Amino acid sequence: MFRIFSSQSRPSRRPLHHTSNHHQHHHHHLWKYQILDPDSDIVTHWNHVFLITSLIALFIDPLYFYLPSTGETACMKTDTGLGIVITFFRTVADLFFLLHMIMKFRTAFVAPSSRVFGRGELVMDTREIALRYLKSDFIIDLAATLPLPQIVIWLVIPATRNSRADHANNTLALIVLIQYVPRLFLIFPLNQRIIKTTGVVAQTAWVGAAYNLLLYMLASHVLGASWYLLSIGRLHSCWDLECAKEHLTRTPSCIPSFLDCNSLGQVERQYWYNITHLVANCDARNHDTKFRFGMFADAFTNEVASAHFLEKYFYCLWWGLKNLSSYGQNIETSTYIGETSFCILICIAGLILFAQLIGNMQTYLQSMTVRLEEWRVKRRDIEEWMRHRQLPPDLQNRVHCFVQYKWLATRGVNEESILHSLPSDLRREIQRHLCLGLVRRVPFFSQMDDQLLDAICERLVSSLSTQGTYIVQEGDPVNEMLFIIRGQLESSTTNGGRSGFFNSITLRPGDFCGEELLTWALMPNSSLNLPSSTRTVTALCEVEAFALRAEDLKFVANQFKRLHSKKLQHAFRYYSHQWRTWGACFIQAAWRRYQRRKMARELARRESFNYMQISQRVTDGEDDGNNESLSEGNAQCLGATILASRFAANTRRGVNQKVQLVDPVASSSLKMPRMFKPDEPDFSLDNS
Repeated sequence: MFRIFSSQSRPSRRPLHHTSNHHQHHHHHLWKYQILDPDSDIVTHWNHVFLITSLIALFIDPLYFYLPSTGETACMKTDTGLGIVITFFRTVADLFFLLHMIMKFRTAFVAPSSRVFGRGELVMDTREIALRYLKSDFIIDLAATLPLPQIVIWLVIPATRNSRADHANNTLALIVLIQYVPRLFLIFPLNQRIIKTTGVVAQTAWVGAAYNLLLYMLASHVLGASWYLLSIGRLHSCWDLECAKEHLTRTPSCIPSFLDCNSLGQVERQYWYNITHLVANCDARNHDTKFRFGMFADAFTNEVASAHFLEKYFYCLWWGLKNLSSYGQNIETSTYIGETSFCILICIAGLILFAQLIGNMQTYLQSMTVRLEEWRVKRRDIEEWMRHRQLPPDLQNRVHCFVQYKWLATRGVNEESILHSLPSDLRREIQRHLCLGLVRRVPFFSQMDDQLLDAICERLVSSLSTQGTYIVQEGDPVNEMLFIIRGQLESSTTNGGRSGFFNSITLRPGDFCGEELLTWALMPNSSLNLPSSTRTVTALCEVEAFALRAEDLKFVANQFKRLHSKKLQHAFRYYSHQWRTWGACFIQAAWRRYQRRKMARELARRESFNYMQISQRVTDGEDDGNNESLSEGNAQCLGATILASRFAANTRRGVNQKVQLVDPVASSSLKMPRMFKPDEPDFSLDNS
């Protein structure tokens, strides 16, 4: 948004008799007395627009140098059509300069006496703004805004034409060069003002490099146009010398008006052209002439002076770019002072501008690869350190993999330092944008409300792991919870190193590990010692995750009591792989106990059934009384069965007593190991 202030100086108000008149004059008064903030968006955008307009104006002005050209019959002419087009665009550019002056009259400034602390106090009084502007930059802006070339070419020269073609060219060149200085001077404070407001002129490195290259091409454009105009002037000087000689020796004598292409229809001019030696003596291709064109000979040997505008322009641009880049080393000059002075100017300007171009472009382009160079230096330091410490090849390979993976994931940007440098509310919004969608993919977090998720997102940090990295080992303290975004982890346990037990699961995106830390954080009287891990977590591939550190989790648990709700308790138990493993082992142990009890009941039922059958047979034998030997045999079998059942019962009882007397550590191999129940958090502090 842009800020507009009302002026402190108010005009005298007159009573308004009609409401319609009040609305008609209201907008006029607002526009008339509006004062713009120099740091507002509208002023910043205008500065960028005016910078582009100033560069276009600097490009348009040297085009006036291409108006004169040579004819085929030793005469000079002015391209009127090209002059009209250039004048139109020049007038449009002048309107932007005029609007810029108006903007300066309506833009506040910071009082110098108020810059002791902070931004300072804005002066919004129109009178003070006008006085300050008139005393500082008004003269330069006015000199840059005046349409001097248009006045000279369309008003002054036609009114004062004295039949000398070079007079118009020299006067126009002088006016353009004089006004080029204030227009060029406006670029530097405008650049500083944009840098002060936005920090940089170009937002990206490529745009900055292109901007500096454009300035260098603009200098080449000005140099090429100046060389063309000086070439035309040098040719006209040769014609003047030869014309002055012929004026005394030949009949008809050379008249300066003959050098203007408007005199081609005159009979005297045609007769003079047939007998004159002016063309031969001023021919740059003729090396026998006494007049030396020096560095301007290419304009006539390559027929640049008589070519069309586009051919002429691109050749002059190439000439300026070539000699500006080579500091004028390939230029062949004559002893003419003006020519040698121009060459000296080319050499000095080329040296300064080329050095500035290379320095600025190197700065901009290096800013694109500064992170890459820092990473290369850091990688080289790591390699030298590993060789100095004589690390084994496998460890060196793992270090290289981690450094490479971290570079590909972050491109050398330290996200934590960037976030910590921002205000808290802005940091919270950024963390919410980056982490909330990923955190909601974790089923345990999907049960939480937005306020609790915001507190967790604010404290999450990124974590990167390469393949084979041990996140945590069984028995080590757990210092962070890890929430997987990409990749897979293997979580395994031996239940404290007991023989005969091993459990392994794969954690995928959306899963988490380190739930022992949540149990520790939710305990109201938890100790300072971190809990020990019950599982070993290893990266199966490259893993990207968010980590929630112990101190941050403890802070969230203390600040938000909703973390103690029964709903989150059940969600935690359901999605916790530690609780799932314990539940599976508990169900397995219960199932085996059920199977043992079922088998014992079946054996008891079968023993009871056999005992009832034998008793029935004995009873039937006694009632018959016919077979005494059979009765004696059955009685013996019954006695043996009873004794066998008593022996089996006593044997089972003795075995149980012996097993109870054995050392529990030594008996671990005799029984199936038990999976201990995880520590249950204190969820007693529910919200009412």
